[in-house]
Amino acid sequence: MPRVQAGEVQLGWREWGRGDVTVLFIHGNLASKDWIELAAPLFPSGLRVIGIDWRGCGDSDRPKPTVDYTNYTMQQHAQDMLAALDTLDINYCHLATHSTGGIIAARMLLMQPRRFGRVFALDPVTPLGMAFNTDQIGLFRAMMASKELTRSVMATAASSLFVPESMAPNKVPQFRPGGADIQALFDRIIEQTFGVSEGIWIGTPVNLTRERDSRELESRMPEIGHSHLVLWGEWDGWIPPADLHMMAAAMPDCRLVVVPGIGHSMNLEMPALYAGYFGAWFGGLAA
Repeated sequence: MPRVQAGEVQLGWREWGRGDVTVLFIHGNLASKDWIELAAPLFPSGLRVIGIDWRGCGDSDRPKPTVDYTNYTMQQHAQDMLAALDTLDINYCHLATHSTGGIIAARMLLMQPRRFGRVFALDPVTPLGMAFNTDQIGLFRAMMASKELTRSVMATAASSLFVPESMAPNKVPQFRPGGADIQALFDRIIEQTFGVSEGIWIGTPVNLTRERDSRELESRMPEIGHSHLVLWGEWDGWIPPADLHMMAAAMPDCRLVVVPGIGHSMNLEMPALYAGYFGAWFGGLAA
């Protein structure tokens, strides 16, 4: 898999399609660029879509985390993405984000606003950040040591793929019938998760909590004037809808759409539906 220099690290990256309109996909926590691989073949022609792995994830370098995880902040991820775009000679593009990729994109938009056009945000962590308590961070530590626990927790991020009764405590999540390609990708994603850095496992919740506590970006949301389409799956138990409504109200051009029957990860749960929204938002744009 190709890699791109971004400051002192190399990041894994991948592209789909050819065209004059470029879209950068920024994945979420414990994830990778591969989360859109089933949807990407359904994107409209004329788009060049690039996915870049965060440091510590996918095919990217895994710098040793500092004691306080300051080399895995949202600001650091944003700087990495900007540096990668520089290396790839991409001076202007649109953004597609998932989950924690949302707050990384917010920092990118504030740092270099003229570099970006539209934003398509799937179940994003908003500029408000998120709060994780000691027990929740302890759960991430426990996940690092247990593939079974990780699979159960990650299943809650793609809840529509699983039989509801199997999602109860002390149960093993069972796939709904059908969707062999999606099931195979989910299982591969679980394997990928066990290759990420501790800076991702623990650094992400620690740094998202710092974002929430600092309220640094909350007052700056009105500065983000880029057109946003925000999708929230009504079964998403990860992103508080109140945060999304606050973001939609604070940002000048932000539309929030609630999608029924879907969880936190439409790009994985219903790739064709995700591609439809993606294409409607980005397809046919002028270069």
